Amino acid sequence: MTTKPPTESRQYVRPRATMKHVASLAGVGIKTVSRVINGEPNVAEATAAKVWDAVRALDYQPDLQAGSLRRADGRTRTLGLLVGSVDNPFSGAIHRAVEDAAADRGVSVFASSLDDDPSREGDAVRNFLQRRVDALILTAARATPDYLEQIRDRGIPVVYVDREPLMGGLDTVASDNRDGARRATQHLIDHGHRRIALLVDRMDLITAAQRHQGFFDALGAAGIPTGDASLVAELHDAQQARDAVHRLMASGEPPTAIFSAQNLITLGVLHALRELGLEHTTALVGFDDLPLADLMDPGVSVVAQDPQEIGRAAAERVFALLDGTGGEPRRIVVPTTLIARGSGELPPH
Repeated sequence: MTTKPPTESRQYVRPRATMKHVASLAGVGIKTVSRVINGEPNVAEATAAKVWDAVRALDYQPDLQAGSLRRADGRTRTLGLLVGSVDNPFSGAIHRAVEDAAADRGVSVFASSLDDDPSREGDAVRNFLQRRVDALILTAARATPDYLEQIRDRGIPVVYVDREPLMGGLDTVASDNRDGARRATQHLIDHGHRRIALLVDRMDLITAAQRHQGFFDALGAAGIPTGDASLVAELHDAQQARDAVHRLMASGEPPTAIFSAQNLITLGVLHALRELGLEHTTALVGFDDLPLADLMDPGVSVVAQDPQEIGRAAAERVFALLDGTGGEPRRIVVPTTLIARGSGELPPH
């Protein structure tokens, strides 16, 4: 007895649509489809609409990488975005603002996270260049990146956000870190504090250095000796900040107020103050806002940055450079806002 082998179940796979299929459905030539998809000028709106209707109907996926080789400008309609850390809401807000601005222009964003690692910075930039991105929006982890010459040789526009290298001639968009830190510290001084602790990130980061400067600007203006203040630097995360506060409060002369110069540091400070039962007696102002900060008891006073505006301004600047209307390099400074919610208004105890 002969048994027939089981019949294989074959699933129908829809053939991949081509530009020829789009042209046929739209009733135009292949060259017209190419011009519409590549964003070339002098195509009637009605014609472009028919082409995009056909693209959607056929689920046509243009090969933008190959198409860039045929375009006169060599564009791939992509940006490379390097942010500090995807774990940080500040970086996430910048990412979202850049993506929104890019989407309005039909541009995709390749994003990567820096995690304050200089080696990751260089690797991410090289990966972006391999993908032939049209422009870069970067956060720096080191003062003098070694890839800048490579970017310039390729003629790729670059805009730095939040943290920029310590060199001139670069487009940057950043918060007014020094003035924000000065106002935060002055706020604590105005409420009677003289023993104030500064908890800050790595001092080789320009943002940390600027906030450190602003802190001492306020002390100097108030005539407070620097010896009356405490400085704890090189805090990389909330746990390190938490441990630092425990050490400070166990010292002979603990601070009556704390200025935490980064949002993750502020989280660690909040944990430590609650563990020690000092949240209602030790004043606190943080740099950068926190989710639910207004619902804490007391509410957390902060110097709030505007990451959405930083991302929007960076995207606007990079597109101006791509369009040839950017002009000379610019440093755009985004103001900060002091928000008093209660923790920064506690008097010395």
